[in-house]
Amino acid sequence: MANRDELVICEHCDCVFEKLTLARHQTAHCSRCGGVLQRYNGLSIEQRLALSLTALVLWVFANFYPVMSISLKGLKSSATLWDSVLALSLGPITFIALVAAISIIIAPLFQLLLLCWVLAFGLRQRRAPGFCLCMRWLESLRPWSMLEVCLLGALVAVFKLAGMLEVIPHIGLFALAVLALLLIRIAGRDVRELWVLP
Repeated sequence: MANRDELVICEHCDCVFEKLTLARHQTAHCSRCGGVLQRYNGLSIEQRLALSLTALVLWVFANFYPVMSISLKGLKSSATLWDSVLALSLGPITFIALVAAISIIIAPLFQLLLLCWVLAFGLRQRRAPGFCLCMRWLESLRPWSMLEVCLLGALVAVFKLAGMLEVIPHIGLFALAVLALLLIRIAGRDVRELWVLP
């Protein structure tokens, strides 16, 4: 019988398999339901923690520095992500402002803080206090974090407005782009190896 740490359970049908050593770009699928059991993960805990801390710094830049500025006939205006949420909240669609705040500001922040928390303890080969709750929240926050949608909207706005106004992208937009890519890289990865820590 295989050691419990060498087993993987399909999250869709609860079928139990032995873990495989995967090569780059390989995935293991359940033979019963076809669900993904394992994905190749080329990042160590140290690398993932370093990327998470980098993403936290980028979150600060993306949220507190202007994303872009527009100017027309000497009038200039710039906006941050917080300004866009506040502008939405002033109109009749306050609910949309709340959803925007959660999906582009709050959810990514909590996702990064929780990742840093569990990875910092994982670095010392220990489970973080409240580990199960943190992992549950990480899984729940994943669909709510929509930075890539926000980035796509900002890029569309830049190209649409460029024909009518002078549009200057700022550090917030570049930080947002790199942050969205980093979140996809670190939050979308399999973190099952953290569950086997003592």
